[in-house]
Amino acid sequence: MYSGHLKLPDREKPSRIIRGVIIWGLLFILPPSCLFAALPASGIEARYPQVRQFFPDADRFGPVEGEAPAAPVYRNGAIVGYVLRTQDIAPIPAYSGKPVNVLVGIDLEGRITGAEVIEHHEPILLVGIPEQRLFDFTRQHVGKSITDRIEVGGREAEGSVSLDAISGATVTVKVVNRSIMRAARRVAEERGILETGADTAAVQARVREELYQPADWVQLTGDGSIRRLLIEREEVEAAFGGTAGEGRGISTGQPECLPGEPCGTFIDLYYTYLNPPMVGRNLLGQREYERLMADLGEGGHAIALMANGIYSFKGSGYVRGGIFDRIQVVQGDQTILFRDTDYQRLMDPELEGMPEFGEKEIFIIREGYDFDPGRPWQLELLVRRQVGALESVFTTFTAEYETPEAYIVRPAPAGPAPEAGIWQSIWADRALDIAILGVLLAGLTLILIFQDALARRARLLVVLRTGFLLLTLLVIGWLFRGQLSVVNTFTFVNALRGEFRWETFLTDPVLFILWTYVAATLLLWGRGVYCGWLCPFGAMQKLANMAAQRLHVPQLKLPAAVHERLWAVKYLILLGLFGISLQSLATAEVYAEVEPFKTAVTLRFQREWTYIAYALALVLISAFNCKFYCKYLCPLGAALAVPARLRIFDWLKRHKECGRPCQVCANECEIQAIDPIGRINVNECHYCLDCQVTYWDAHKCPPMVERRKRREKAPEARAAAERMEAALGGVRPVTMGKESS
Repeated sequence: MYSGHLKLPDREKPSRIIRGVIIWGLLFILPPSCLFAALPASGIEARYPQVRQFFPDADRFGPVEGEAPAAPVYRNGAIVGYVLRTQDIAPIPAYSGKPVNVLVGIDLEGRITGAEVIEHHEPILLVGIPEQRLFDFTRQHVGKSITDRIEVGGREAEGSVSLDAISGATVTVKVVNRSIMRAARRVAEERGILETGADTAAVQARVREELYQPADWVQLTGDGSIRRLLIEREEVEAAFGGTAGEGRGISTGQPECLPGEPCGTFIDLYYTYLNPPMVGRNLLGQREYERLMADLGEGGHAIALMANGIYSFKGSGYVRGGIFDRIQVVQGDQTILFRDTDYQRLMDPELEGMPEFGEKEIFIIREGYDFDPGRPWQLELLVRRQVGALESVFTTFTAEYETPEAYIVRPAPAGPAPEAGIWQSIWADRALDIAILGVLLAGLTLILIFQDALARRARLLVVLRTGFLLLTLLVIGWLFRGQLSVVNTFTFVNALRGEFRWETFLTDPVLFILWTYVAATLLLWGRGVYCGWLCPFGAMQKLANMAAQRLHVPQLKLPAAVHERLWAVKYLILLGLFGISLQSLATAEVYAEVEPFKTAVTLRFQREWTYIAYALALVLISAFNCKFYCKYLCPLGAALAVPARLRIFDWLKRHKECGRPCQVCANECEIQAIDPIGRINVNECHYCLDCQVTYWDAHKCPPMVERRKRREKAPEARAAAERMEAALGGVRPVTMGKESS
């Protein structure tokens, strides 16, 4: 491409510029499918030269056409296959929320002749995992038939074909596989290569909304309304047999079982379709059922999952990245993935006789999916095993579901009854994360204990604090997704109001350890330890402000009267969210987006532009006014300030002259947490220790300066007295103002 400067005659410049703007504007405005479909017969191979490798013997490629857009491939005047793009036919959202676009070739026998990724927006592949891993995975489809039942990861079972997965990108590769197979089948069905299946032509069933009568747990599990997937540990070991994951899971050598107690359960999972009133209303109660149906709207569906065992169906993916990577629903050739916005807690089930479960959740199937309650669907549970620092192997367990005939059209078989324990395996999976977090918290504890010694060494403290803030943002925040939220406090309060279960909080070890540490430090040092040292978004703001000050960006300090009134805003936000949470925790989670934490930390700015703009605006403001959001808007900070009033010790030292008349610390405090009379407001203090550095500074703090000068003058006074005594012949001079003896 020419990169120099082309000199045009003045008369030609405007017209060429206008033409260039129009052409490039069309390229950005028109959808990719329109551009692809508009290619002339000879343009496909020009735009995508790799299609020549898909069909080496082809002599020409036809235009893209059909309801399932694809270009015919010719040899000697006869069609030998088709080329298609998955985004035009099966645009299934991947981890990023956007489809992965794959160029696919199929022959007339339904064999995949080529598969190449031509576009993706996957953040997990843009940071950390090489793109080549995705390209290599996609090429594994070459030679497979579009009728094959493909399993991603794990071993090859009878009747299926296995593909190697990518550790850390499970959702992405499963979506790529489904996109390729679904798009290729659509093209094959339309062109007569593959007979149209009965399920693709089925008419959607309708739920009988008028059918309701009271039922209990035994009745709904007995008639198939609530189904069960019971997986023993031995089954999991057998599934990984012959793979790199064999023997790397939980040991099956368990202690001997006591009579009548469950033994060896990996997961005991119950699942159901909630739209029929016979199920949803009995399980949720009339009020919650009506609220859920109103939330779903026209065309929405909901399923409930309830489980005990050592394996969590939620996993930790949704905490780290806003997506559930262990479960999905498959119906026909479509795969339904669940994001954080598709999830609600099943708080207080009202179904009589229902056993206790460690996990109870509701997942929403949005209107965009072509879900039919009258057709069978499968719940797929992914089990992963770590086989190396960055490598994992997978296996999938599938559970079938059919809606009972009484609720719509078709019957369903019966299923058995319950059993029970859950979070240990998650902690085992994240042992390295827990160890690293433990080291960081131990280091911070030492900093807090020896704060006086460090405050006397200002440069060392600055280095330690800056380094720790970087680790908080990069490791605790972006790597571990360890950002606390005000929603966590509402969940805790709701658990205390209902039936408290530790398993609810133990399923994310990083958040549990952070909350435990914060609870302890609230009593010892106040809220400032978390807000000033451990909050990833707070660290992001502080680092932005430090960079701005280095660039000499002017700092805007609000007048004391305005500042003190703005403090109240975050408490008002907290009260509003808390009131909403008492009515509906799910609604409170929506309004809690006033916190930019999910956007900036949990999802690492991989989100809709409005959320990104809001988070970036707050970071930008903090460059001019340090930690503006923390001081005035953060409901989590307000929630932590309430119990912080119970702190036992007061570690921050003050001189009697502080505030009367000295105002040095008050003027330098970026959080403005020191009042005019020198008192530190511990409800607002972020424990940065800047005031303690000043406290010990003998060249800045007036009381310390005065002490230093007295110490410096004392030796001079003694030396002068000795010189005078010598001059007087050993006679000690009379002290001024006192009579001699």
